[in-house]
Amino acid sequence: MNNQNCKVGAVTPITGLSQAASILEVMHQNFMEKAASVAAKENQLDEFFKRKAQSIKKILESL
Repeated sequence: MNNQNCKVGAVTPITGLSQAASILEVMHQNFMEKAASVAAKENQLDEFFKRKAQSIKKILESL
């Protein structure tokens, strides 16, 4: 039997600082949109998305 390589969980590295910043900006915007969409329905989920967005924003500010 031959060995097989599995790509599940494989990670593609971010090569440049500008690429990382643009990816983080998109992630921040997505979490803010998700928080706004669930704000009226579920308060805990709203807070979770806001915390994730805040942590990403802190990372962006440190770049």
